[in-house]
Amino acid sequence: MHATGQRTADYDFALPPELVAQQPAARRDASRLMIVRREPGTIEHGTFTDLPSLLAPGDALVVNRSRVFRARLLGTRDSGAPAEVFLLRALGGDRWEAMVSPGGKLKPGRRVTIAPGFEAVIIETTERRTRVVELRASIPIAEAIAQWGHVPLPPYIERADAAVDAERYQTVYSREEGSVAAPTAGLHFTPELLAQLDARGVRRGEVLLHVGAGTFKPVEVDDPAEHVMHEEWFDVPTETAALVADTKARGGRVCAVGTTSVRALESAADAHGAVREGSAETRIFLRPPSGPRVVDALVTNFHLPRSTLIMLVASLAGYELTMRAYAEAVRERYRFYSYGDAMVIL
Repeated sequence: MHATGQRTADYDFALPPELVAQQPAARRDASRLMIVRREPGTIEHGTFTDLPSLLAPGDALVVNRSRVFRARLLGTRDSGAPAEVFLLRALGGDRWEAMVSPGGKLKPGRRVTIAPGFEAVIIETTERRTRVVELRASIPIAEAIAQWGHVPLPPYIERADAAVDAERYQTVYSREEGSVAAPTAGLHFTPELLAQLDARGVRRGEVLLHVGAGTFKPVEVDDPAEHVMHEEWFDVPTETAALVADTKARGGRVCAVGTTSVRALESAADAHGAVREGSAETRIFLRPPSGPRVVDALVTNFHLPRSTLIMLVASLAGYELTMRAYAEAVRERYRFYSYGDAMVIL
């Protein structure tokens, strides 16, 4: 026997494919908002423009300012056959860690031509079966990536990236490139909505966590404790650490925008729940029965079954309420995943 919510299978649910959003909403803040209140255990339905009324003066909203870069490089092998190099992170110089396809064909020494004067040469295979690639271009590498790279839409968006994605798969407050997937809870915010939150007296802080491709990795073991969590780099500025401390001291709530902001804040917290400024790599895996030490509320999208992200949500909202909310989302035809609707846990 095991406690409910402590096995991967506990987080399975049936999701009709048509509920997976393939396009962004007509307007960012036009998304629906499920309002989940932990204390009474209630679920309400609204729109994302309701968010300012749900937060109180003195609350703090913490967002992830990371910006997505054009990580997908599509090209051809020397044979003329198609190939893909998916950049994960810069290693220094012109070398990158990347995932490649087809993996069996792209061994060290092979190259992928992305555009005239722009190619990726496979240097070595890493322990985790990714590749070290060296990018070579007739113009600066950053310019080549920006010019010929594609927006790295997640695998469940079953279409090629389009012009609209260059804007809509970024948050309006993103500033620092480094993510290969958007911190999608932030996609719903508009400058007007942020101004309303400011006027309401909700203070805002930033963290930086560059989202890696591992965010989509399913949990394939029955016991989540055996799952190898992906590593992501984060930074918590001095100002944000001070904002969290002051908010807590005044009795306000810390509301994280997205699971990435939760991961950054909780990774920076000491044993007493005090957030320290600084940067590091994190493999934190929040799941029941443990809960967050810092975060009091969360704005998030609807996540994959059996994923680390739905387990993180359950660590805050509780297992039973989380799964009840997901069942309600399916019944009420909410839109799921990156371009889908949102949930706020209070």
